[in-house]
Amino acid sequence: MQESFVNLDINDTIASVTFFTPHHNALPTAILNRLETVLDEVADNRDVNVVILQSGGDRTFCAGASFNELIAIDNESKGKDFFMGFAKVILAMRNCPQPVIVRVQGKTVGGGVGIAAAADYCLASTYASIKLSELSIGIGPFVIGPAVERKMGLSAFSQMTLNAQEFYTPEWAKANGLFAEVLESNEALDERVAELAKHLAGYNPEALKAAKKIFWEGTEAWQDILKARAETSGKLVLSAFTKEKLQSYK
Repeated sequence: MQESFVNLDINDTIASVTFFTPHHNALPTAILNRLETVLDEVADNRDVNVVILQSGGDRTFCAGASFNELIAIDNESKGKDFFMGFAKVILAMRNCPQPVIVRVQGKTVGGGVGIAAAADYCLASTYASIKLSELSIGIGPFVIGPAVERKMGLSAFSQMTLNAQEFYTPEWAKANGLFAEVLESNEALDERVAELAKHLAGYNPEALKAAKKIFWEGTEAWQDILKARAETSGKLVLSAFTKEKLQSYK
């Protein structure tokens, strides 16, 4: 079985950050922390004008957080730390001064939807269905909520949150603002990602950074908001309801 990784490749002024885990790209804390670190490194690199964030494989972009870790949580502190994983990645994407293109080549669930929502420009394939399944196991998409609501609006966010069993089509995600474009194949997706990154890399980097600041105005309080949301989720994961639900995933 292939091992998990986070890779960084810089070609000219384009940085490609790729994550992978063998469990449908579900992300454990260690990989989330590594993603945050790599994104922070890219943010500080003045030779990088554009960032592409993507996952390995061709079936699933991201299955959310690692269920193995979720099941093992036995106190509120561990719970908070666990849910802060995606918060740190979202905040790193926001703090990155370069525009971040996210490539979604397949299904994405929970925290993966949060990563897509934190993109400055999100490109997807026709296989990229999305779902927020958290409420079905007794927690909720609270940490990623600000990013999803910012991109899709409260109506779409609440619909996905409450209808936690359903996958929504990439066309629905595009109509509701999550995806900027939906391509007919992963090959076409790769071509479009490369094309867009090349165009952006040729723009004035100072103008790109100024635009990025404007895109994220009004999110200054997210550090505290996401921390509070992680605390809420950390408590809920210890509830009898959630513990019982999680046993069925063993």
